[in-house]
Amino acid sequence: MNPLRRTLLAGLPAVAAWPALAEPAFPTQPIRLVVPFPPAGATDVVSRLIAGKIGADTGWNFVVDNRAGAGGNIGLDAVAKAAADGYTLGMGQTANLAVNPALLAKMPFDPLKDFTPVALVASLPVVLVVRTESPFKSLASIVSAAKAKPGTLLQALASNGTVGHLAGEMFGRLAGVSFTNVPYKGAGPALTDLIGGQTDFMFGTPQAVTALVRGGKLRALAVTSARRLPVMPEVPTVAESGYAGFEATDWKGLVAPAATPRDAVRKLNAAVNRALGRADTLAALLADGSAPMGGTPEQFAQFLKAEHARWGKVVRDSGIKAD
Repeated sequence: MNPLRRTLLAGLPAVAAWPALAEPAFPTQPIRLVVPFPPAGATDVVSRLIAGKIGADTGWNFVVDNRAGAGGNIGLDAVAKAAADGYTLGMGQTANLAVNPALLAKMPFDPLKDFTPVALVASLPVVLVVRTESPFKSLASIVSAAKAKPGTLLQALASNGTVGHLAGEMFGRLAGVSFTNVPYKGAGPALTDLIGGQTDFMFGTPQAVTALVRGGKLRALAVTSARRLPVMPEVPTVAESGYAGFEATDWKGLVAPAATPRDAVRKLNAAVNRALGRADTLAALLADGSAPMGGTPEQFAQFLKAEHARWGKVVRDSGIKAD
């Protein structure tokens, strides 16, 4: 036998015995985090906070990609259509995953089929506010006025279909009263008119109203969370104001495209929960009026199904239409 051939054949068993090369550990490249709203808004702030804390814990790199428009649908649609490899995430929330499917005649994605839930991040209530000169000093006084003159109280809306809008609809139905909604193109102009006396009240996010309350421009009457907010400890909840069980919060959670590898989802979920357990993360969320959530991907999936059904019913029962 040719000496060279003998040498090659002799080497075959050794080559066959080599173990298969292991797949590189996830992640090996930057992770794109799609934020479906503009920079500096509530969703963007929470997204950058959690990405920064995960990066500090793990050394992973995140690239935040703001893709605003259509109530969050444009950004989430980009996530739904991205490669299912764990390197594209989206910050979903109540509006685009639970409200819009009932509010809009056509959706570019199915929130229950086109995403893999990764982890719930945070929840945020809304705050019922009036101008400081308003005669309304409590939730009861608003209800009394609404019962005396049905439909005459004007509720300012940041826009149709927001959690603030739906919170007002839910409260009105529970209290047996009706309001006239006045929609705006954002919280800024809505609050300007509220302060100016053109409307009577508004359910606004803590980020939008806290500084105005502290500055004496607005009076806070109630919050829609199950517990009082640390940033407004003197303000009662709607539930403790006589409407037991009432709760309306805007939650945020990371989603990935459907069929994202289970291992990547597990690693991302663990990183989110670890970041939410940091004292500095908790302090930042509480200071902003938010509360950490966390949990497993399976818990997020069940939560999403329940919220999809709950908010869908609110939209249908109230007859809300998109702008």
